[in-house]
Amino acid sequence: MEGPVSEEVMKFYRLFSGPDNKTHIEELPLSALPTIDSSQSAVAVFFRGYPAGYFLDWHPAPRRQWVVLMKGEVEFGLEDGSTHKLSPGDAFLAEDLTGKGHTARVGPEPLFWIVVPLAG
Repeated sequence: MEGPVSEEVMKFYRLFSGPDNKTHIEELPLSALPTIDSSQSAVAVFFRGYPAGYFLDWHPAPRRQWVVLMKGEVEFGLEDGSTHKLSPGDAFLAEDLTGKGHTARVGPEPLFWIVVPLAG
């Protein structure tokens, strides 16, 4: 049985490079996402895990990709000094392909996420 995804269950975000060539983040409303009738082409699926407290210094996204958090939390740091925490069930579209990018810090428990690189 399929039904709508509740915004109370999942949140969707977009990391993107702005006109200032810096990474920004925005929450995406469900209406902005592809529907079940309009699929996106993917080139692979990766399953990744990181230990508690792991820190990845400044980096842009390696390609356009969806990332879905399955376990643990991650906190993104942006050049403007803001931080943004994502939790299990949250998903983000990584499109910050230029500039300094963002940092990523794993929370107090191991992180597990699914990465889906998009075609084109």
